[in-house]
Amino acid sequence: MSTENEGTAVPPAPSAPPVPVDAPAASTPQASEAGAPTTPIPPVPPHASGGAQGPELVHAGPAPAYASAEGGAQQGASGAPQHPGPGPEGTWPPPQSPGTPLYADGGAGGAGGAWGSGYQQPAPKPKNGRGGLVAAVLVAALVAGGIGGGLGYTLAKDNDNGSSTTLSASDSGGSVKRDAGTVAGVAQKALPSTVTIEAESTSGEGGTGTGFVFDTQGHIVTNNHVVADAVDGGKLSATFPNGKKYDAEVVGHAQGYDVAVIKLKNAPSDLKPLTLGNSDQVAVGDSTIAIGAPFGLSNTVTTGIISAKDRPVASSDGSGSNASYMSALQTDASINPGNSGGPLLDAQGNVIGINSAIQSTSGGGLGGTSQSGSIGLGFAIPINQAKYVAQQLIQTGKPVYAKIGASVSLEESTGGAKITTEGAGGSDPVEAGGPAAKAGLKPGDVITKLDDHVIDSGPTLIGEIWTHKPGDKVKITYERGGKTQTVDLTLGARTGDS
Repeated sequence: MSTENEGTAVPPAPSAPPVPVDAPAASTPQASEAGAPTTPIPPVPPHASGGAQGPELVHAGPAPAYASAEGGAQQGASGAPQHPGPGPEGTWPPPQSPGTPLYADGGAGGAGGAWGSGYQQPAPKPKNGRGGLVAAVLVAALVAGGIGGGLGYTLAKDNDNGSSTTLSASDSGGSVKRDAGTVAGVAQKALPSTVTIEAESTSGEGGTGTGFVFDTQGHIVTNNHVVADAVDGGKLSATFPNGKKYDAEVVGHAQGYDVAVIKLKNAPSDLKPLTLGNSDQVAVGDSTIAIGAPFGLSNTVTTGIISAKDRPVASSDGSGSNASYMSALQTDASINPGNSGGPLLDAQGNVIGINSAIQSTSGGGLGGTSQSGSIGLGFAIPINQAKYVAQQLIQTGKPVYAKIGASVSLEESTGGAKITTEGAGGSDPVEAGGPAAKAGLKPGDVITKLDDHVIDSGPTLIGEIWTHKPGDKVKITYERGGKTQTVDLTLGARTGDS
């Protein structure tokens, strides 16, 4: 499947995101509890999704999903990503190839390769196209006029009693009431609290994404890949549907979760935060409403349903240097490059997710660009997880990840998440004194379940771990020597992306 945080084609993604449990990575470095990374993020396998290779994944706004419980890839002193994978066959970041989720904001393959890059207008059509339109309008007007004239003549003839007949049209079709539960009612209420975000790096590269009002202090929640270009001294702005534009700054960003929080400068006093729903209570078949700026078309509203839950997704910007992992909500609401970071709403207008990636069949996008478009497979970060991350970013400026303290293989055909026999960068595969060690897990063990969730790969394990908070107690089912065992494990914590 391909997820796009709007428009970036990425290498094939596993049925579950690649998962190194305790490894720092170049794109998503992860530190251990002591502040040092324990395991880098391995490469995203070409066919991680249950072994079936699907169309390329593209970010619906810039961002992928991490494949390791511990964090991401580690970056060397030279700036090039290291490849601390469990085996020689795995490297991180993964190579760009069809089948990997891309950000839904045009991150992969966009103009200039920038996430969320603007949509290029196609060449104007020949003049005869306009002439045809004018002709059609004129014909419609003439037909209407003919009907009106004929009707007036008939009425006058039938009522010809020596007095004139005057026909007057009603000056109103009645008041239009849009109930709160209708799509129009939800859009009317939610649109004023969504913004179109423009991010630009110091070198002038950047793109467009979406965000929504999180609180009355001016905090806006969006995707990490939407604002990544503006993190180090770049420019950032947010524009509301009424045309008011505000400069903004990044408060904090989490690459692994693909969540970021920005704050408006000189924020207005009448901000109305969107109501957050409960993504744990979402059911397959529930109606969904997505708001965003696909291909730069701000304030666009699309509808669909929840197609699936707990979908393991690894998404990337297509460069192989940035990736994220999520246990996503899948929706068929149309999501395209520029939708990244925008709200996915339920039928009552509550935010249930953050649109982040789409699966795309190819890199051929609209307007002659290489950006891919929606084929009805969109992925959103569940709001329960995003809310927790956003609160951490506002409070400390850094993300906090849950971890098990073990390195796992990113290979797709292991039948679970296998703890490697060698750790990343020469470290121990099972962190001494860490959660996995305390629970009795050892190298070679294959984790097949986390609570009631089936684990079919390392990336799936990471996505599931990251839906929890440090300190949560989970039940781990694993296989060792042909026997299945179950243990209780308390998740540890890792702060920051590096």
